[in-house]
Amino acid sequence: MREYHPQEIEPKWQQKWEEDGLYRAVVDQSKPKFYALTMLPYPSGNLHIGHWYAMTPSDVRARFKRMQGYNVMFPMGFDAFGLPAENAAIQRGVQPQKWTLGNIASMKRQMRTMGAMFDWEREAASCLPGYYRWTEWFFLKLYEMGLAYRKKSPVDYCPQCKTTLAREQVIGEDRVCERCGAEVIKKDLTQWFLKITDYADELLDFSQIDWPKQIKTLQTNWIGRSEGAEVLFKVAPEDLPADAEEGEGELLVFTTRPDTLWGATFMVLAPEHPLVKRITKPERRAAVEAYRLEAERQSEIERLSTEKEKSGVFTGAYAINPVNEERIPIWIADYVMLTYGTGAIMAVPAHDERDFAFAQKFNLSIPVVIETEEWVAAGRPEPLPRAYPGTGQMINSGSFDGTLAPHPAVEEVTAWLVTQGRGKAAINYKLHDWLISRQRYWGAPIPIIYCDQCGIVPVPYEDLPVLLPDDAEFMPTGESPLKYNAEFLHTTCPRCGGPALRETDTMDTFACSSWYQYAYLSPYYREGEVVRGDELPWDAEEANYWLPVDTYTGGAEHAVLHLMYTRFFTKALRDAGIVDFGEPMLQYRSQGIILGEPRSGDFVEINGTWEGSAFQADEIFVTSFEDEDSWLKPERSDICVAGEVLDRDEVSLKVRTAVEGENLVVVQVAEGTPVHVPGKEAGALGDILYHLDVEKMSKSKKNVVAPDELIDEYGADAVRAYLMFGWRWERGGPWDSQGIGGVVRWINRIWKVVLVEPRDSAAPTSQAARTLRREMHQAIKSVGEDLENFSFNTAIARLMEYVNALTEAQAAYWGSDLWSEALDNLLLLLAPITPHLAEELWAERGNAYSVHEQSWPTWDPAMLVRKTREIPVQINGKVRGHITLAADAGEEAIKAAALAEPNIQRYTEGKEIVKIIVPGKRLVSIVVR
Repeated sequence: MREYHPQEIEPKWQQKWEEDGLYRAVVDQSKPKFYALTMLPYPSGNLHIGHWYAMTPSDVRARFKRMQGYNVMFPMGFDAFGLPAENAAIQRGVQPQKWTLGNIASMKRQMRTMGAMFDWEREAASCLPGYYRWTEWFFLKLYEMGLAYRKKSPVDYCPQCKTTLAREQVIGEDRVCERCGAEVIKKDLTQWFLKITDYADELLDFSQIDWPKQIKTLQTNWIGRSEGAEVLFKVAPEDLPADAEEGEGELLVFTTRPDTLWGATFMVLAPEHPLVKRITKPERRAAVEAYRLEAERQSEIERLSTEKEKSGVFTGAYAINPVNEERIPIWIADYVMLTYGTGAIMAVPAHDERDFAFAQKFNLSIPVVIETEEWVAAGRPEPLPRAYPGTGQMINSGSFDGTLAPHPAVEEVTAWLVTQGRGKAAINYKLHDWLISRQRYWGAPIPIIYCDQCGIVPVPYEDLPVLLPDDAEFMPTGESPLKYNAEFLHTTCPRCGGPALRETDTMDTFACSSWYQYAYLSPYYREGEVVRGDELPWDAEEANYWLPVDTYTGGAEHAVLHLMYTRFFTKALRDAGIVDFGEPMLQYRSQGIILGEPRSGDFVEINGTWEGSAFQADEIFVTSFEDEDSWLKPERSDICVAGEVLDRDEVSLKVRTAVEGENLVVVQVAEGTPVHVPGKEAGALGDILYHLDVEKMSKSKKNVVAPDELIDEYGADAVRAYLMFGWRWERGGPWDSQGIGGVVRWINRIWKVVLVEPRDSAAPTSQAARTLRREMHQAIKSVGEDLENFSFNTAIARLMEYVNALTEAQAAYWGSDLWSEALDNLLLLLAPITPHLAEELWAERGNAYSVHEQSWPTWDPAMLVRKTREIPVQINGKVRGHITLAADAGEEAIKAAALAEPNIQRYTEGKEIVKIIVPGKRLVSIVVR
């Protein structure tokens, strides 16, 4: 027998499959279609194990659906625009096109070694003109529909590099530029937006799609729909400037609880609110301006954090509460955002925790206006120890006293506000319109022209694509490199023929990835031809057959951006009459993350004393090490403050602990994380083990796993199988370099069980034949169900059990028809998972090429029924024996067999049998005395 050498087998079959066009997807109306799609990668240079973890199981399931009889399309491409290419241009002096296309070539080579059934004839790369001219085409369609518009918006800006920055380029709490370390500021620019908010309610409807609950929840929370009222407050007339225009002092406030208006004792404006400068008193201007600048430096996440201490500054001005005419102070605070609601809130400290904390800090009034059940149960404490946001009756609210809040109080107060001309019912969303402008070169150009005579003019469809120049210069000017490319910038107005300028911002890369599932239908459709506005970016026959996507897989980190943007794009295309469906992907599943391999962390040694359920730390030391045998000198640690009381219930990490003596606790935690001390009893005395640190893979941490090295050593099939067996696909976990060895041994067992005739033989029996058939049909059933449900690890576990059954039956059934059927079914089940191994062994057995053209095997329910069963027998509650008899044996036959069993007779001899029962025919229980 020849040995298994994947390095020889796998390239051979990869080449043949590609030469034969085995996975070329073509329209076939005689078969049901299945469009399988996995997220396209960014061409960063090399595939890492995370790419494999995302793509390989998706390939397995696409292959499985193909064997089920579906006509499967499984394309691949590259999300090829983006910031890293521009960084490479700046740092290495190489044009983004060259850098990106070189990386694509490298990654395609790596992807081919995966053995996936990608249809490379449908490959698409978003940076090629044949692709991005259609991205521009989509922009023009959205512009025609009134869904694209311009407005001023703040961006992060580095004053030293003189450039705008993406969110990921702003580093740390100090918000500095990743390139030069300078402090980042905000700067207003006129930019392009897409009106995704027009589809907010429709995006909340998930009834037509099978997506994970957590993804739908993330999108729901991101959209943030709230029902309530818009209430009109007015700045006190004496606090308005003398030149104030009519209506300038009006402040619209959105609230979900208009029933609490009588408890509003102050207002808070976003620091950026345009009215702030107009109403701030002269003596408050310096403090207000300093606070505004500080808020400007913070990210939205930092400003909205519920953990940080509340801060704010009084403007010196007052507003009039519209329900009781009381003057209430106007403050500014960073937790109010100009981009959410109206940028102004009313504060009801008695019934809102955030407002309560603010009012307490600044000594503001906190009147109770809702007699909540919790407040009454607490004895109506005054002053309030905390906010009480629950349900109850309105009090101190004029004619509304006694009304049940929040309902019907909200509805009744809103109706009253409408009659008084002081408010109206309203719906608010956290969702913002999609800012697509990027002051970058390496992106799809926005097809807009600016003419002094004609204004904003869309580029005519027949002039697409607006091409990126090949000779852009990357200078620190704070504006797009395209603005300094004269050939690109200067053009002719398509309306009047006069001189004009092109838009120099490019589109957010999500604009390209929001429609790429359509690009695969006919990549670079009509490339080089003149295209009219009424023509489509794809072949109509392809679209009618393949769309929409049946199953989409990829990372959950894209839940609220890419996945929502692509839904928005499709709904807009439907409204434009371009497609006839509203959801782009009918089913979506996300994979977890493969983390770095666990490695040794640090000891944290804490000296102190126990105080009841808490431990008071007096001295804290940390012991680091270079490796397991090379410990460094303990040094004082600043990761825990001496004297800090650590509650043993605060344990947030599953740490190993050990105790030495009365007052010494050794706690193992990841380096740099907060120390949490669990109870002493949690550890094993004297058993001190270092903590294993688990981190994301990154080049800087030197824990990246390179697939190429694994393939060279073990083969692609072993890597594929291990990635699906080692973790639950939707969860992932830390890499284990030792684990793949077990999968390699299993693959070698398969090789031998199929090709190696056993030295010894055994007599076949009818019982053994039934067992083998049952194992075979059980494997077919279980593996199919698991692959359908993305349970790849349990599918392989079931295959391992089947291989064990084959190994046991090999001596008795080698060469028989049953053995041949069992082996062929094994290879069919393996085909999606280890495609090269299955193809090689299928050919070795003399079967017709290809195993991947075969149908998925069927299972017979009758074969899963066991002919006999084993039943335990208890005497006075203890199992004393087992009986084996026909599966359909009746209760009396079971009792008789139990009493006749020799071991049971030994325990019942000379004793009175009080009773014997057979619950569910699964157990015999005998009571004796």
